[in-house]
Amino acid sequence: MAKEETQQKKLQWHPAFFAGLQIELEEERDKLIFENEHQLSTKPLEIDVVIIKKQPGVKIQKNIGQIFRTYNIVEYKGPGDSFSIDDFYKVHGYACIYKSITEKVNEIDAEEITLTIAVNQFPRDMLKELQRRGNFQVVKFEEGIYHISGGMFPIQMIHTVKLSEENNFWLRNLTNKLKKKEDAEKLLDRYNEKKQENLYQSVMDIIVKANIELFEEVDDMCDALMEIVKPKVDAKVQEALKEGLKEGRIIERIELIRKKLAKGMSVEEIADFLEEPVDVIKELMIKL
Repeated sequence: MAKEETQQKKLQWHPAFFAGLQIELEEERDKLIFENEHQLSTKPLEIDVVIIKKQPGVKIQKNIGQIFRTYNIVEYKGPGDSFSIDDFYKVHGYACIYKSITEKVNEIDAEEITLTIAVNQFPRDMLKELQRRGNFQVVKFEEGIYHISGGMFPIQMIHTVKLSEENNFWLRNLTNKLKKKEDAEKLLDRYNEKKQENLYQSVMDIIVKANIELFEEVDDMCDALMEIVKPKVDAKVQEALKEGLKEGRIIERIELIRKKLAKGMSVEEIADFLEEPVDVIKELMIKL
């Protein structure tokens, strides 16, 4: 369990989130400028994402962008990361610094700044603390989106896993908690339509790696997806080989697999017959 948690922590969620934001806002992407890991100073202090309207007066129609003004600061906490009351004030501080480090005085109008807090885990304690103080109000805008008033800037909180599947499919599925095989199949179907585009590759890569066991249950994994999962599959195969699948036995297994395939058996049936993991059978099939 500890090993699995360590592997999850190593996953790079931020690039996938940055790609996911652009996917969600792609119909209006020509109106926006996206800046990833915006440096606030020469010291290690940076904003996760800044989204700038090319034309300040343009209204963004997408649900997660309706709050946007000209300068929109986004803080993201992926799976395994909490968002505390101190994080809340830190993001406020980022916005204040962003406004202040300009060449001209008041070059950025404070009224043109918004904050978006995107979280995978619902920050219950943080919201309780805000409401306890009395000067903040939290209102549910729609499923997965909350507006917070009472701060220096307009604020929205996005609980990504509760977003609308219809309107925010990719951000909603940016999680390590996919439950159903049908969810993986639906993701594959949607990904196949966009698999040549880098943004979708970035998001799908992290979703698959974070939910690898579920995706391995899917019968029809496309070639593009196999490129994503192959390093993980290879690692599992190597572990299995070290545990006793010696060279002579490998040759024997390959021959048996060849015969079973010729008889029309599925990979899962062969794995069950040979009492080997499906991943090992798939890797041996490459050697046929």
